[in-house]
Amino acid sequence: MTIKILKFVSIIVGALLAGTSFGIWMGLNPVNYTPATYLEQQHNLVGALNTLMVSLVVVETLMTIALFLLLRKNNANAMLFLVAAVCFAACILISRFGNLPIQNEMQSWSSVTLPDHWTLLRDKWWSLHQIRTLAELVGLAFITWSIVNDQESYSSINR
Repeated sequence: MTIKILKFVSIIVGALLAGTSFGIWMGLNPVNYTPATYLEQQHNLVGALNTLMVSLVVVETLMTIALFLLLRKNNANAMLFLVAAVCFAACILISRFGNLPIQNEMQSWSSVTLPDHWTLLRDKWWSLHQIRTLAELVGLAFITWSIVNDQESYSSINR
């Protein structure tokens, strides 16, 4: 029962994580924003989503590691959970060492104090966000495939 609950929660948390990032990617491309609009949008996103997204990715990474450990001895699909955990751990590293330093610098900006190189930092943050989103989507695909594949294996055995 514990494994079923972990699998269910893992799909939900992974979908929330990847879906939020994907929505930002598709709906908030900052390339054509004015400096003032970009700053306001970035400040709002960081304020609204930073704690949530960090919490989701940490929880998802820990759950996929737990599922790998629980299933590693008797489940060929367990390796898919390990690969998913690596994808989610990569998101943590990208955020911590890529996006976060840029976000911290941007939080001190105002439309008056905007540095000359602000578009370079904006574009770097955006590229890192896209890479992180792809890692989240791949991680979600691996956990979903593992669960679906495991269910098909179980069903074919019991036919």
